[in-house]
Amino acid sequence: MTAVPGPSAVLTALAVSGLPVDRFCFEGFLPRKAGERLGRLREVADERRTLVYFESPHRLEDTLKAMAEAFGGDRRAAVCRELTKTYEEVRRGPVAELAEWAAGDVRGEITIVVQGAVPGPKETDADELVRRVRVREEAGERRKEAIAAVAAEAGIPKREVFDAVVAAKTAAKSAQ
Repeated sequence: MTAVPGPSAVLTALAVSGLPVDRFCFEGFLPRKAGERLGRLREVADERRTLVYFESPHRLEDTLKAMAEAFGGDRRAAVCRELTKTYEEVRRGPVAELAEWAAGDVRGEITIVVQGAVPGPKETDADELVRRVRVREEAGERRKEAIAAVAAEAGIPKREVFDAVVAAKTAAKSAQ
């Protein structure tokens, strides 16, 4: 599959990626430093929309390895190189396999398209929900926002997370 030249590498890459294009977000270039890059990827690990990134050829392998770590090695992706040019190439597959491929000599302008997170079964382990709320609170988030975020990540109503937090607080008080 190939595409005719267009105004944006983002749209062209989406069109040839073979990934869902109904909803996507463009993330631009990732940070150069490994720790910052991994942190940014972890921030969007649960994003359900298709993700689009630009990357330089000499950082491609490291970026794909970081994606495998943040998203899981099985997350589907497409590396689009030199779109609409003579040496156009689109590689599709799990990010871990694409990272192995990228260890070779890859050149040109690169756009990476990554499948959005696929929601898993609803999470109802109350202790885990409470732990995740605490982690967010310790990071400075207000309890209300932390509960809403954890509920959204777990795919459950906010009320369930709120009830788990209240039950844990009540249990902690009665244990004293």
